[in-house]
Amino acid sequence: MEPVLVLVVVVVVVALVFDFTNGFHDAANAVATSVSTRALTPRVAVTLAALCNLVGAFLGTGVAETIGDGIIDVGMGADALWLILAALVGAVGWQLLTWWGGLPTSASHALIGALAGVGIVTHATVHWEVVLHKVAIPMVVSPLAGFLVAYLAMLGVLWAVRRSAPGPAHRRFRVAQTVSAAAMALGHGLQDAQKTMGVIVLALVAGGYHDGDDFSIPWWVKVSAAVVISAGTYAGGWRIMRTLGRRLIHLDPARGFTAEAVSSMVLYVAALGFHAPVSTTQTISSAITGVGATKRLSAVRWGVARTMVVAWLLTPPAAAGLAAGLYLLGSLVA
Repeated sequence: MEPVLVLVVVVVVVALVFDFTNGFHDAANAVATSVSTRALTPRVAVTLAALCNLVGAFLGTGVAETIGDGIIDVGMGADALWLILAALVGAVGWQLLTWWGGLPTSASHALIGALAGVGIVTHATVHWEVVLHKVAIPMVVSPLAGFLVAYLAMLGVLWAVRRSAPGPAHRRFRVAQTVSAAAMALGHGLQDAQKTMGVIVLALVAGGYHDGDDFSIPWWVKVSAAVVISAGTYAGGWRIMRTLGRRLIHLDPARGFTAEAVSSMVLYVAALGFHAPVSTTQTISSAITGVGATKRLSAVRWGVARTMVVAWLLTPPAAAGLAAGLYLLGSLVA
């Protein structure tokens, strides 16, 4: 087997490992609110999320094109493949570190930060204008939109059910959470599975096994990315689920439904309208904070929220540094 082909296979395998850890790490995004309000049991919620992740992965390719064709020009050959491999390993490493700490960080920003990091040390062309408009700005706007829209939507829900008895209202919202959790999981598949697709096609182009002028996604790439992220989601991320579902704020069914509905809306708009790879983690976390603030500001555990924001801000540079360090270390060893 040719050395370049071996490297392509290795990169594809590591990309799918990243895909699995993405699903594992982000399982809580779709199901934490439903589990914490007891709308769904943990296993039912994770199964629903896994199935919807699988379906969501086939709903578009805009985010994949942004990741694979818009962030960085890696060139072709073995050096380009080593660059992609270092970025993937750095992103996976950061994912596992934050999972161990129970921090709901962004797989998207870890991957993009890692690609940019190795791009800087290898002097590859990083398209900073794309990073600014489709990564950095959405990174700020999406959580702010999630918080504000969730806050206003929750006020509207509270007004709509102001004369309803609490018991029947909670039961109705628990049923509705099945739909909102499914919508959230579809949005997660739409966003996050495509990121892996984009990296795999980038590796195929670098290895000379795909036309760089035609950034279409081969069917086997779509299927493998969809199945693997679904498997990762089914494996679950219980540490992070505890942070989102319980430590940040105690959720009732109405607030859980509203947070999920708003988050899924933001994900769909970003992916289908702007091809922007936004963070499902940031979106649901900010929406949870927004609905919680309608109780009273003190109902939100702002210390936990601050820790999460710090982790969000650290993710791109930390993943960039880790990936760049791995690439340089590999260069010395080689």
